[in-house]
Amino acid sequence: MDYESFFKQKLQDIKIEGRYRIFADLERCAKDFPYAFYNNEGNSRRVVVWCSNDYLAMGQHEKVLNAMTEATRRVGAGAGGTRNISGTSHYHVLLEREIADLHDKEAALIFSSGYVSNEASISTLASHLPECVVFSDAHNHASIIQGIRYSGAQKEIFRHNDSLHLRELLSRYPKERPKLIVFESVYSMDGDIAPIESFCDLAEEYNALTFIDEVHAVGMYGHKGGGIAQKEKQAHRLSIIEGTLGKAFGVVGGYIASTTDLVDFVRSFASGFIFTTSMPPGVAAAALASIQHLKVSQTERLQHQETVSKVKRRLIQAGIPFIPTPSHIIPILVRNARQCQLASERLLKEHNIYVQPINYPTVPRGTERLRITPSAVHTNQMIDELVDALKSVWDDLTIEYAA
Repeated sequence: MDYESFFKQKLQDIKIEGRYRIFADLERCAKDFPYAFYNNEGNSRRVVVWCSNDYLAMGQHEKVLNAMTEATRRVGAGAGGTRNISGTSHYHVLLEREIADLHDKEAALIFSSGYVSNEASISTLASHLPECVVFSDAHNHASIIQGIRYSGAQKEIFRHNDSLHLRELLSRYPKERPKLIVFESVYSMDGDIAPIESFCDLAEEYNALTFIDEVHAVGMYGHKGGGIAQKEKQAHRLSIIEGTLGKAFGVVGGYIASTTDLVDFVRSFASGFIFTTSMPPGVAAAALASIQHLKVSQTERLQHQETVSKVKRRLIQAGIPFIPTPSHIIPILVRNARQCQLASERLLKEHNIYVQPINYPTVPRGTERLRITPSAVHTNQMIDELVDALKSVWDDLTIEYAA
């Protein structure tokens, strides 16, 4: 087989279809986010980023930067090994205690990323619970899907956010058989929110564990930033809360929070945790500072919600088609992969606005979109410039407006 020809042809196929991923060379401005410098062909110019998951701009917050700098200068850059072999820093211990308190759980465990925390935790639980059946939402993230796949457990896929379908599937199994219901709170591509209370009711009725992915909600919702479950006063009913430190908290890493024994079980059996070099202490210190700040400060959350509302109002006025989500994620519909890529390129080249196209397989074909994620620091002028730029690109590319 001619391997290189095979690779080239496959790459050419997705380029023709408009699905080839291009990574923009960006240099974020720590004191000036959401501005960044875009480096291309030897040139650098200032652009506004509209698709970052650093929703509250905590990645540039003075407390976070100082904590990372001070910890790194004090203990060094790296952790020195896995958590078991010299890699547990006091910053890791403090961070896990803070996360447990954030979610009002007994214990927490940190991982190198949110992807790993999902994959490692789900695969460990589902593979060790005898004859476990995993009930997974149809729109769950790739990390959840991989975790279920690696576990080898039997799975049932229920229609997205459909409690009736979940009930139907649960009712097929004996109450005593181990079950794990896995879902997200805020779905990253459509911005919709799960019926958490209904899922918890079903879990209690059918004796199932619940695993909620709150990565796009932690820091953002709830009286101390614990997520949608905290906002809806359902956190105490959930078996496992999974979150990330790489979005609203502005750093990197993932975690789970649960009972002491369940967390200890994952810590003791999850290969994705046991055999991975631990998070750098400076990162742990920065995440700790971010969580501590957002647990008591409402300023960033309120500003962010106000900005999101303004963007949605302006898009409606301009007739730009978007999914009217109940969350902070705003999917602007293009519905064609090639046009979506061209729209992104034009916004960057002609308007100094960076927003990445979202195409298949991330979203189904025919639902291609620009995923706008307003931050707490986008200004009214930036909002006006974004909407004007979108209208210009929509006209140039003859993309359909909202009906």
